[in-house]
Amino acid sequence: MSCDKQLDITPQQSVDAGTALSTPQGVESAIIGAYARLDLPQSYGTNLVLLPDLLGAGPEYLTWQGTFKSYQEVTAKNMTSINTEADRTWNQNYQTINLANLVLEATPVLTDEAQKSLIEGEAHMIRGMLFFDLVRLYAQPYQTPSNAPEGVPDPASTPGIPLSLTANKTEAQASVRLARASVQEVYTQVLTDLTTAMELLPDPNEGTDVRRFDMYDAKALLARVYLQMGNYAKALELSNDVIENSGASLNASVISTFTNKNSSEVLFEVQQNDQNNAGASNDGLATFYSSNIRGFGGRGDVRVLEAFAARYEEGDQRGATEQIGASLIYTGDGRRAGRLRSYKWNTSSQNIPIIRLSEMYLIRAEANQRLNSAVGAAPLEDINMLRSRAKAPLLAAVTLTSILNERDLELAFEGFRLHDYKRTGRAIGDFTASSPELVMPIPQYEINLGNALPQNDGY
Repeated sequence: MSCDKQLDITPQQSVDAGTALSTPQGVESAIIGAYARLDLPQSYGTNLVLLPDLLGAGPEYLTWQGTFKSYQEVTAKNMTSINTEADRTWNQNYQTINLANLVLEATPVLTDEAQKSLIEGEAHMIRGMLFFDLVRLYAQPYQTPSNAPEGVPDPASTPGIPLSLTANKTEAQASVRLARASVQEVYTQVLTDLTTAMELLPDPNEGTDVRRFDMYDAKALLARVYLQMGNYAKALELSNDVIENSGASLNASVISTFTNKNSSEVLFEVQQNDQNNAGASNDGLATFYSSNIRGFGGRGDVRVLEAFAARYEEGDQRGATEQIGASLIYTGDGRRAGRLRSYKWNTSSQNIPIIRLSEMYLIRAEANQRLNSAVGAAPLEDINMLRSRAKAPLLAAVTLTSILNERDLELAFEGFRLHDYKRTGRAIGDFTASSPELVMPIPQYEINLGNALPQNDGY
């Protein structure tokens, strides 16, 4: 819905819906193109990971030091409806959703049932995960009556994002104006897409391609969605299933998760290499985070604040040490030297982990703690497993507060900060969890076209 043309995507990934998708080879090429689009700077290559952390930035987390005004505005929470990041993130991810819709409408040409099941599952997975991340950025959080911060309405009456569920193949189809579905309706569609994907995608224990989605990727993402919704019983069930049955296992070193590709811990990661990566166009997570002249140079735009680094205990490899590469926070010696940086994003050609097994342990621990249960393991066991791997001191007991603290420490700079704080009602600096400033604006061009109405509060 977000383009004026029939299918306005980059030429190397474009398809002619009338011809290319009329053969099994064309449909296969199209779904591979959809995977490739997840690496775009506007998607998981940069913005769907970076923007939640910049919007979640406060005096105790990180800050933006770079010169790009659009990211400065996000970090300061003073965006306008013409903010470049709000514009391009919306536009490009809706184009990927349209490509997924094109694939879904073309799957009847697939005669091999295994290929058809895989590709349908992949298209539903891509569409569901993008709807989920877009609604979390461009709308107020999903809140139930029991945990809603003051001033946040019921999800059934909260504007979400447009649900584009049919492919735009013609000018007439592209001209159809879609209003915003409610947050409840968007989450219902996300659950439908991801559940469908879970049922269609293959079992990774049967030798599937690690570079493509499988059924446990869908289960893990569903666990994340249910946690966001406050459905702790379903989040517990799914995260425990992934831990027990996916075949994934924690890496011996937390650092290797971000230096080795397709490791045993990562359920799904965006594939990059020296030729194809988000940093090729002066974007990319490593471009913005890194400041290391002995490795990948980077711009040193994102500074980790000392107050956050101080939350890690001595010896914790997720914290800061003097030796670059020995921990996940270091003092940069390249651009804007002398400031703390995250080593998670250390080179432009690295893969980008999107779903990690450690997150499943954190979901299981939090859900068990909230439900006063011990499915799979007691919360203390799960938290200490992660702390032991990171060489942090073990805890004698845990509370909900300490488990949420562990999420902060383990998942820092991976795009969780904003969403975690909003779902748990925690303030970000001077902004409450329901502040309009913590919601991205609907791009002005969409408003001008009559799409995605109403505009968010404050814009």
